Amino acid sequence: MVRKLVIALSVVLLSQAVCAQTKLKKVYDSKINPLEQIDNAVVKAKSEGKFVICQVGGNWCPWCLKFADFISNDTTISNVIAANFEYIHVNYSPRKSQGAEKLEQGKALMKRLNNAGRFGFPVLVVLDGEGKVIHIQDSGLLEEGESYNQKKVMDFFKGWTPKAVNN
Repeated sequence: MVRKLVIALSVVLLSQAVCAQTKLKKVYDSKINPLEQIDNAVVKAKSEGKFVICQVGGNWCPWCLKFADFISNDTTISNVIAANFEYIHVNYSPRKSQGAEKLEQGKALMKRLNNAGRFGFPVLVVLDGEGKVIHIQDSGLLEEGESYNQKKVMDFFKGWTPKAVNN
């Protein structure tokens, strides 16, 4: 009887986790060339005196979607982002099933971003106005429970604005 109860509870919890993930907005576009996406963001950011933040991950990553949802639903954070950064969601998928071209693109992406994937996903990469990597942020350090810590996330963004870095 206890075993059946444990199995039933496990199924319920798993289905809730899957359901919660599917309710989050998908923010990554696998059809976009990530290297071109970064180059375009750098051009735009430079013209506006901003930096670029690449949120690298994919729609396959629940924490990636949680972070995107978290920052978009916090107006204080989203205002800091809008004022200081060109913020992009850079799709990365290391799966071999996607084909050789996408795998090579993924390798080139990781090389371009100083192997940022070593920190797990999502990983936040800050680029200056020239497109140079100036910081890689392990998003796990910003987590709290099943979400993110507002103060830690805000401190991260404020600490990497062009004004903070260049003064």
